[in-house]
Amino acid sequence: MVYDSIKNIGKYRGQSLWLDRAIDFLETADLNSLPIGRTEIAGDKVFFNVMEAEAKEEDEVNFEIHKKYMDIQIDIEGTENIAVGLDIEEVIEAYREEIDFGIVDCSEYVMCKMGKGRFIICMPEEAHKPGIVTEENRYLKKCVFKVARS
Repeated sequence: MVYDSIKNIGKYRGQSLWLDRAIDFLETADLNSLPIGRTEIAGDKVFFNVMEAEAKEEDEVNFEIHKKYMDIQIDIEGTENIAVGLDIEEVIEAYREEIDFGIVDCSEYVMCKMGKGRFIICMPEEAHKPGIVTEENRYLKKCVFKVARS
């Protein structure tokens, strides 16, 4: 997991070709002007989804895992907490390769407060629980990059 200010994203260059492609895009993009929906940068290797959602109470959100992609999550408007699990204790919904998604439970985790100017990178197989409400407004507009692991 990487949690940092978006102005520092270039420091994470060199981890993988596909992550570098996402970083190249993020260093020049105006996040406020990105269209809602899916946009491809490098086909199915690097793409992002811009979405609008409502943050939820922590007990209404599940830890999710992916195996094919790492996530880069960025709040464009609004604020959320994202929990990152330290150890997976239980599989709630088995991983489905066709959608690169599974639901797990973690009793120990760290909580990262997001918001404008921050990003988080969750690595493949790293349990994370996005969309947790903060004390601010529940409305979120966010961008989630999917970056192929290889």
